[in-house]
Amino acid sequence: MKRRILAALFLLVTAVICAGLIWFNFFRQEMIGQFFANMQAPAQVVSTTTVETRTWEPGITAIGTARAAKGAELAVQSVGLVKEILFKANDKVEKGAVLVRLDDAVERADLLDAESAVKINETALQRSKQLMTSGINTQASLDQVSGDLDAARSKLARTRASIELKTLSAPFSGTIGIPQIEVGQYVASGTVVATLQDLEHMTVDFSIPEQFVGRVELGQSVRFGLEESNLDLSGTIVGIDPRGDERTRLVNVRAKMDNSTDTGIIPGRFLHVRIDLPVENDIIVVPQTAVVTSLYGDYVYKVVVDDKEGAAPDSQMIRQAFVKSGRREGRDIEVTDGLLAGDVIVTSGQNKLQPGANVKVDNTLDITRASESR
Repeated sequence: MKRRILAALFLLVTAVICAGLIWFNFFRQEMIGQFFANMQAPAQVVSTTTVETRTWEPGITAIGTARAAKGAELAVQSVGLVKEILFKANDKVEKGAVLVRLDDAVERADLLDAESAVKINETALQRSKQLMTSGINTQASLDQVSGDLDAARSKLARTRASIELKTLSAPFSGTIGIPQIEVGQYVASGTVVATLQDLEHMTVDFSIPEQFVGRVELGQSVRFGLEESNLDLSGTIVGIDPRGDERTRLVNVRAKMDNSTDTGIIPGRFLHVRIDLPVENDIIVVPQTAVVTSLYGDYVYKVVVDDKEGAAPDSQMIRQAFVKSGRREGRDIEVTDGLLAGDVIVTSGQNKLQPGANVKVDNTLDITRASESR
């Protein structure tokens, strides 16, 4: 009997303990759930800016190539030995200046023979005319002598032209390059001697998207520079190609540039180009870092007061706002819809945000301008 009572008591105690353990587990899970449900996520640190309207200075930017307004590869037009080279690399030469002379001894000997032949035939023509007047000579004989004179004069002109071809002169004023020949060298017709470039008057060739063609015109001002941040050279548009490239959808444009001062720009050099367009007022512009691109469109995070129940009076949270973006200029982007002046938006730290998250604003470092201090 005692054993039965002890067994019953043991079973009862065991059941009570098991029921207590089960109740405790349910109670613990409920308390943990309530704790995490009511726990506030830590505020994420972000940088912000206040949206403002400002003056927008639109422009068309491009990459151009500098070219000399006048430039040529100078070549000899005859064969022979190089007798004289009358220039040095980077000399400034005037139009008509003699640059190279080839050996013309044979041609000058032929010149004496041709001049002598002309004189002989001129004398023969005068004598033939006198005989013709006296009735001794015939018209046929006079015509023969006249033809011989014309042939002699033609040979003289050819000989003089051959001598001129032995001399290379500058076709225009400019800066000449490195000599490509040496004294004593035998050269063939067409051998390049040097390059001649008019560095004081230059053009810049560049291409613009075809949608901007209607916004450029002849005589429009253009700025150039070796660096995008320093466009200190100016010029004007002198040509717009009437046809675009159907593969690239670009249109070629040419501008002239005054290079009379020592700018260091030479033909073939890379240049940044900007065509300034009319200024526009009251445009909403934000840093490009504030705009996030997604499959559903562009959006920004607005910073607003946390209106959740129990939130601290100064607590802030973010809300996602889809926007329509427009033109881009440097680090800025135009917003045509979705923002108003006075809105506060996040400019950095978006990668760790979710809509409705609490944020802490820290603008001690403006990353949108950080590169300017480098």
